[in-house]
Amino acid sequence: MIPRSKLTLVGAGPGDPELITLKAIRALGQADVVLYDALVATDLLAHAPKAEHIFVGKRKGCAAYLQPQINELIVELGRTRGHVVRLKGGDPFIFGRGSEEMEYAEAHGMETEIIPGLSSALAVPALRHIPLTLRGEAESFWVVTGTTRDHQLSRDVALAAKSSATVVVLMGMSHLGQIMACFAAEGKAGLPVAVIQEGSTRAEQMVVGTVCDIRERVTRAGLRSPAVIVVGEAVRLHRNVTPLLNELKTAGFSDPALIRTA
Repeated sequence: MIPRSKLTLVGAGPGDPELITLKAIRALGQADVVLYDALVATDLLAHAPKAEHIFVGKRKGCAAYLQPQINELIVELGRTRGHVVRLKGGDPFIFGRGSEEMEYAEAHGMETEIIPGLSSALAVPALRHIPLTLRGEAESFWVVTGTTRDHQLSRDVALAAKSSATVVVLMGMSHLGQIMACFAAEGKAGLPVAVIQEGSTRAEQMVVGTVCDIRERVTRAGLRSPAVIVVGEAVRLHRNVTPLLNELKTAGFSDPALIRTA
């Protein structure tokens, strides 16, 4: 007998498998099937030992499944297997298309639940000691997608550039030059910028510069997607770990992450 079909949307956090919630781990343990994305730490699948694991990740230019196919797969697996856990990087409701999948599942009679995750927009800057709000400097923050569904730069970037807020751009590496041009047009060429690739993971890299030179620095360092772009005065507080890494190497320890700061 197939149990009642259910979809649980689970946020896996920014990449470090230890940054997932206890409630999310419990849901994984109850899953019959786990559909997981490209930015999910595969170590997390060990928390779902009884479930089938299916990769449905999408990266720019490459997709295991298109979004309509994922929606249909959720419903089909719910009907035939029972409890489907949809494991998404970050938080499912922050540029994760989680609401679309939930609406589709509900329209086909599935029970649904959402377990929020720690978004990379918040966690990755925090791990580098970059506060998104800063008394006297940034009274708010924007989280903006750098790329719309038609692969264009979001118009909200230009609006965010007009504010005094800290601006976090996700999925913006392919439009980095255009994003910086929006800030330069507002007279902010000297505003600090941090670009953090694969934040919270062993492969993390960071480059720090200003609006006028960050694109050149990123190109020289070879950074690529996925990366979080942070623009604002709060970037000045970033943690420069280079001296610590040098001390560790001198002492005979090898650091697993290549971290570049400027």
